[in-house]
Amino acid sequence: MTWESLKDALPRLAAGTPPPPWAGMFGASPRPEECDLILVPVPWDATVSYGGGTAKAPEAMITASHQMDLEDPFFDRPYRAGITMLPLDAELEAESDAARVKALRVIENDGPVDADDRDLAFVNAASVRVNDRVESLAREQLEAKRLVGVVGGDHSSPLGLIRALGAQHPDGFGILHVDAHYDLRQAYEGFVHSHASIMYNTMTTVPAVKALVQVGIRDYSAAETAFARSLGDRGKQFLANTIARRKAKGESWDAIVKDILRPLPAKVYVSFDIDGLEPSSCPSTGTPVPGGLSYEEGIFLIEELAASGRTIVGFDLCEVAPDPDGDEWDLNVGARVLYKLCGATLHSNGKLL
Repeated sequence: MTWESLKDALPRLAAGTPPPPWAGMFGASPRPEECDLILVPVPWDATVSYGGGTAKAPEAMITASHQMDLEDPFFDRPYRAGITMLPLDAELEAESDAARVKALRVIENDGPVDADDRDLAFVNAASVRVNDRVESLAREQLEAKRLVGVVGGDHSSPLGLIRALGAQHPDGFGILHVDAHYDLRQAYEGFVHSHASIMYNTMTTVPAVKALVQVGIRDYSAAETAFARSLGDRGKQFLANTIARRKAKGESWDAIVKDILRPLPAKVYVSFDIDGLEPSSCPSTGTPVPGGLSYEEGIFLIEELAASGRTIVGFDLCEVAPDPDGDEWDLNVGARVLYKLCGATLHSNGKLL
């Protein structure tokens, strides 16, 4: 990593000139102590059950982000507040690589062989270490009064950040969760910290989370539906089918978004799984599902959350996967959603000039 001063980076970003090859996300690598928003890369996808590759997304999106112009029609120039991504953690990469080998053996067996399955135990233990590491990295930045977002990795990646935010905001916050899936499985294929369990783990272990609003859901199990209902007033679901039918009967997306935002409290965490969008926006994601939000609908939702007067305390972007044939479309979309999340978070915290 080659760090630079924010003062040196700003003129280059404002001019829109091609960034140097060593530059980080969005074409700059300002020192963390000069930035208001820190991105924590989590190169982890050990438990993915279909398509893989999301562990490579944090690094791969850097290259795609170098092709972006950074003027934003809603948030103006978020980069001026200082946005930087921490270096990839070699320890996390090694954990993911080692755990993936063992996880594949569990998956190929359709789950653990027995209660003492050593491969499963290894993956579950590695997941705990990753969560602890992410929590430590996030806590360090939060204690320095910086905002934090996680760049995954699969959707299990942000639990450490959510736990750190729970400690920082004991008065509570809500989660706006965009996804094709509920992610409310108690465990999946034996993996306690599966990508399919992030919201179950959040709702059962982080008491500061007072509300969960899920948008774009279109693939789920009976057990997940039952758990969602058990949340009572703490949970609200906007299934893709329901959204589509409301639009087909003449309701505007603006009116539906107002309903989506209504249950959320004053503080909100955004968890954005890229497969919440239509597969045309993310064809290489691990578990694509037909339907979902258009790119513009997803962007409008983020903008309206920021405009609502609520404070975005943190966010994650997960499940972006590089195309194995080298097409950068997924990365292009992912980098732009990430920049919009950065702008919304900075705006809602009064950090934009």
